[in-house]
Amino acid sequence: MAEHRTVPALFPPPGYAHTVVVEAGERLAFLAGGVPLDADGKLVGPGDLPTQTRQVLGNLETALASVGSSLDRVVASTVYVVADRPEPLSEAWEVVKASALSAGPHSSTLLGVTTLGYTGQLVEITVTAVVQDRPAVEG
Repeated sequence: MAEHRTVPALFPPPGYAHTVVVEAGERLAFLAGGVPLDADGKLVGPGDLPTQTRQVLGNLETALASVGSSLDRVVASTVYVVADRPEPLSEAWEVVKASALSAGPHSSTLLGVTTLGYTGQLVEITVTAVVQDRPAVEG
């Protein structure tokens, strides 16, 4: 089982863990960056950071379910936001905090970047998650 810790000697993190330790024998899933595209490849929420962030989280949830995991089993994430100031980072983080990704503290990094891979894309999130004993059956 994953053990989430905050380190008393460090500044208290706002909604995430400083460290996550996973015991040997756990199966992990490393996901490619979740992007705000629908199943047809169309950008969801052009110019709307919260809408794009919710789409990314939904896409990650779908990808995790396909391997027998879920947002609440994520042990590490990196959130990339197109931003040159802190406010958009906070806006995206509020959506992340309101999601199942924040069900338990995990290690996370929030970054402002100049650009992402798709035209109009404002956010991308990568995650590593613990997988349940049996992977989900695709149907």
